Amino acid sequence: MADGDLYLEELRELVAEVLEVEPEELTDTGDFQAEYEADSLRAIEMLARIEKKYKIAIPQKELANMQNLKAVYEVTASYANWPKG
Repeated sequence: MADGDLYLEELRELVAEVLEVEPEELTDTGDFQAEYEADSLRAIEMLARIEKKYKIAIPQKELANMQNLKAVYEVTASYANWPKG
């Protein structure tokens, strides 16, 4: 498994836990608000967990760009210097 795939699956587990869904229910492009009923508090919790897990700082303004799992990966990857998806 490539590093990018490993990180994506780790993020899938983390985001699924925050959204209170099973990881296999979380698609790469499913909109968090429309499909998983996420609110701003869950978004902030997700951001905090990502920052803590990967020891990085992501500005809250990036939350607007983190609407689905693929976007979360892209934003996190840019701050953590991971391979681009």
